[in-house]
Amino acid sequence: MKNTVINLVKRPNITITPDIFEQTSIETAPLEAGQFLVKQTHMSLDPAMRGWMNEDRGSYIPPVELGDVMRSSGVGKVVESNNEDFPVDTQVMGMFGWQEYAVCAADTAKAIPSEIPPEAVLSVLALPGITAHQGLFGVLKPKSGETIVVSGAAGSVGSLVGQMAKLEGLKVIGVAGSEDKCNWLKEIGFDEAINYKTDDIDKAVAAAAPDGIDCYFENTGGAIQHAVFANMNAFGRIAVCGMIGDYNTDKPSVGPNWMNIIKKRLMIQGFTMPDHRAEWPAMTQKMAGYLMQGKIQYRCHILDGLESAIEGINLLFSGGNNGKLIVKL
Repeated sequence: MKNTVINLVKRPNITITPDIFEQTSIETAPLEAGQFLVKQTHMSLDPAMRGWMNEDRGSYIPPVELGDVMRSSGVGKVVESNNEDFPVDTQVMGMFGWQEYAVCAADTAKAIPSEIPPEAVLSVLALPGITAHQGLFGVLKPKSGETIVVSGAAGSVGSLVGQMAKLEGLKVIGVAGSEDKCNWLKEIGFDEAINYKTDDIDKAVAAAAPDGIDCYFENTGGAIQHAVFANMNAFGRIAVCGMIGDYNTDKPSVGPNWMNIIKKRLMIQGFTMPDHRAEWPAMTQKMAGYLMQGKIQYRCHILDGLESAIEGINLLFSGGNNGKLIVKL
């Protein structure tokens, strides 16, 4: 069977440009015992991909090798099978990469009930959901009555963090980059929403959190980091999930002075999900519970066709996506 694939053939210089990818067509490999063939229907585009393209061998996950299919998670249907646990028409999710078809084994894909839409799987049950869960509960350990600020709050991870924090009884302040995004944050329960492109960040943060900030979920870096850091309460906690503002630059922004870490006795912790692989099933189950009970909402930005990923991935870094960025194949 012919399989359209997109390989990574060059490392990006600073920004992601189309010439670092190569689209080609190959034959799918014959299935061995226990394997099954998945036709991918929906593919996730995530900010972490920018790091996976780099040569950095000291990161939390090895880079995508040049000439290999670009790494990504996705949802699809089994179309051929040599595995009785994954019969034809089973909906599955896994790290399928930028391609139409993927040959899988039982340990590389997970069966998902067919009644759950693929968009919900990638927005809530896959990497965004478990990342949000680990950062909030594993790192920040929120307490009812506290105040949390979430940067990149209208994104797939940030929006889930804010909604779960609200369920835990926190005051939730979100930071996003447009009025539409800020309005949506209010619709899904955020107490305050700050537009970092138009608001005076320092004044807006101080006004939204007059009693200070106990938890900060960091997705972006930039000016909001300084404003939040200056308003942290004693024994505040900061979970560093991403620094998307620095991904496409050769000169990372200057961070806050560390004096407040001492004065306020702050805890700052970075985290990545491969370190918590054993906990993924439990986290996914909890996120599924939130979803099925209608306690959390999500929205998606859908791109059409595999090739749309080549240009579309840059929406993540320009802020041009409204919700979870997904390619529909």
